Amino acid sequence: STQSTGVRVRFEMATQQQTKSLITLRGSTQVVTEFFGYAVNSILYQRGIYPPEDFQAVQQYGLSMLVTCDDGLRQYLGQVLTQLSEWLMAGAVQSLVIAICSVETGESLERWEFRIEMDGQNASAEEGVDHDEGRMTSEIQAIIRQITASVTFLPLLSTPCTFDLLVYTDSDVQIPQAWEESDPRYIANKEEVRLRSFTTKIHKIDAAVSFKAEE
Repeated sequence: STQSTGVRVRFEMATQQQTKSLITLRGSTQVVTEFFGYAVNSILYQRGIYPPEDFQAVQQYGLSMLVTCDDGLRQYLGQVLTQLSEWLMAGAVQSLVIAICSVETGESLERWEFRIEMDGQNASAEEGVDHDEGRMTSEIQAIIRQITASVTFLPLLSTPCTFDLLVYTDSDVQIPQAWEESDPRYIANKEEVRLRSFTTKIHKIDAAVSFKAEE
């Protein structure tokens, strides 16, 4: 009789496969707008622009995130993000900048820039495009962790600071009345640290922070 050999095929769950889904322009815009909300809150907390007691912890992206419970700041950020979302849907946003400035002199001390590229072809796919949600969440986690770790490489902000949010748009965009054109808040004699990026397959976000070089 012929001998037979038993072979066992291991079943490995394809975790990457499980997180694949379709994303539309609207879905991508929601992801990017929500990310900016958490990123701005995180920067304001980590850089001490508002006192720690003005923040509360929430779970997002598998991380413990801090968001403001200051009503005035929440309302302001809500208005900015609503407008940003409209412009993202129209493909009109080039970048979002968080400038941290000295209250005393108005000088820019830090400039966090999130550049946005939109894939026009993917954006116009009505049924959406394939994207890997698990991978995207990991990429977002990496940026948020870098913001959290920024206190280790950024100079100490030894003077009371405030912040400005700047949205760079295409020149033909209709600007609401409450918004005004702003100084770009560039930093003289700067150093720059490039942060990680993430993509939804429709929007790609590249992050960097520049700061005043030690004299």
